Amino acid sequence: MTPDVIDTLITELGKSFKKGVFSAQATFYFQMGSHGATATVDGESSAFERGKTVESPDCTCQTSEEMFRKIWFEGYRPGLLDFIGGKIKTNNPLMLQQFLQAFGK
Repeated sequence: MTPDVIDTLITELGKSFKKGVFSAQATFYFQMGSHGATATVDGESSAFERGKTVESPDCTCQTSEEMFRKIWFEGYRPGLLDFIGGKIKTNNPLMLQQFLQAFGK
């Protein structure tokens, strides 16, 4: 994830966060190639930081920067084949869906 994508995401997180989607704090780690970022959300707020800032995030997601851009900026909704085919790797696909909902995606 290049710095410009991270900067854009940090800006967007504050603008598009929807309160009440999460009832408890959750952490997410997104890895795109050699770059990554950590998001922390709860029922009232969100935060986004460069790198892996928690040892054991609740949800991890590994994908290409291209796929991440497609999902975040173009409204693409991944299907089962994206996960089975390895384009997106995660330990919790349901939490990823909830994360997208929390940001109106």
